[in-house]
Amino acid sequence: MNVHPLADRILVRRLEEAETKRGGIIIPDTAKEKPQQGEVVAVGPGKLDDKGNRVLLEVKKGDRILMSKYAGSEVKIDGEDFVIMREDDVLGIINK
Repeated sequence: MNVHPLADRILVRRLEEAETKRGGIIIPDTAKEKPQQGEVVAVGPGKLDDKGNRVLLEVKKGDRILMSKYAGSEVKIDGEDFVIMREDDVLGIINK
């Protein structure tokens, strides 16, 4: 993959949560909630502050993050679904 996000944007692959069935009811994919965990695939160089200095991002490639449900823009790259979002939409980094 040859994608490089700009400024303070990051490229995230959503991590699918384990499917649980209750009472034999299967929920269709269209009714399922979007996963809130993801893996950072690529990061931008950071945004510029008022003085023109680059502010580096706190997240890095390979981090597992917690994000808001409807954050960012969904894109399809090489047949795989990703989300491009700003670092501000990241709620936290999950430590392994």
